[in-house]
Amino acid sequence: MKTLYFECKMGAAGDMLMAALYEICDQKDIFLQTMNEAFSGYGIQIFPEEAKKCGISGTHMRVTINCKEEVVSSDAATHNHTHTEQDHEHAHHSYPSILAQIEHLKLPAQVKSNAAAIYQLIGNAEASVHNTTLEQIHFHEVGTMDALADVCGCALLMYLIAPGKTLSSPLHVGSGFVRCAHGVLPVPAPATTELLKGTPFYSGSIKGELLTPTGAAILRHYVEAFQEMPVMTLEQTGYGMGQKDFETANCVRAFLGDVATGDYDDKILSISCNLDDMTGEAISFASESLLNAGALDVYTIPIQMKKGRPGIILTCLCPLPEKETFTRLFFQHTTTRGVRYAVYERAKLTSTFEVHDTSFGKIRIKKSSGYHAIHEKPEFEDLKAIALSHGCSLDDVLKLLNK
Repeated sequence: MKTLYFECKMGAAGDMLMAALYEICDQKDIFLQTMNEAFSGYGIQIFPEEAKKCGISGTHMRVTINCKEEVVSSDAATHNHTHTEQDHEHAHHSYPSILAQIEHLKLPAQVKSNAAAIYQLIGNAEASVHNTTLEQIHFHEVGTMDALADVCGCALLMYLIAPGKTLSSPLHVGSGFVRCAHGVLPVPAPATTELLKGTPFYSGSIKGELLTPTGAAILRHYVEAFQEMPVMTLEQTGYGMGQKDFETANCVRAFLGDVATGDYDDKILSISCNLDDMTGEAISFASESLLNAGALDVYTIPIQMKKGRPGIILTCLCPLPEKETFTRLFFQHTTTRGVRYAVYERAKLTSTFEVHDTSFGKIRIKKSSGYHAIHEKPEFEDLKAIALSHGCSLDDVLKLLNK
């Protein structure tokens, strides 16, 4: 199985993860063009530059806002932070406004959905720390725009690389204290600590903040398990360099390769419930909420319940470690009084993307292979975008592609 493994022995930040993923991405030009076009209206530019740490060459992703890059001091990192409605000394964005910004970016729908889910993780963590609600949290403007590019950049790269499975080492968080807008706080910062619940991490002897809230949220969203590196046939390695310098090379390493999986590729969790007292619109909203939170799939089955009432079975497939998260969403968005669990072993094909140039524009072709089978299918969002922009049908675009 095509597997992505993050080595976070020096923690992780959004720009470090983006740089590591950029190095292993085969579609670097598409990534840079898409990101810079999407963020041009905000004065944001994203570009890679070569960086060296302890003699090792890698990439540092520069994210500039109006031609200026946020600088991290060597003694105490000033990480992205949020504050509540009572703090008005700085310009800020609310959580709903950030979601609106993401929605208006010219990025694939799946990328925007993942970016929104990552921001929800950050917002929930900050809301818990400040003892307030997600809607009342406001994000500092400069940090937010910088983090927005990091989050969307990582989401786009994960979309382009399309690993079958994503794993990570336990996370090194650093030690000592970090200076932020609210004062000097212990490492890991409170929001990072909230994000680390259920995740193996360690402190170590290095002084400073190694794992930022943005980095923690990105990893929490994509990583299926935090473990030692599995036996892998390596294809590519990426080095994402941080801004600070330590005696140890300050980088995240991304390993992309094939991992043998035996008879079955992995296991997934199925959560389901029976419903007979919700409208179609309400069920649709519940399904959408589950998908936006990172569900692998959501579907309904019509059934007949007691007393002849028509009903449906709502089922969500999700990674095993996300059992608590999706259980909470079931009770939050449906009228059910209980849910059922089932664990399934599954086999999967390995998927990669190829880009075809047409007279209408670029179209990504998803290729899936394994178990002596090969399938190809053009990405629907690309076909849809071309059909809408040229005023033609999906069939017309497919005919052009098949020429």
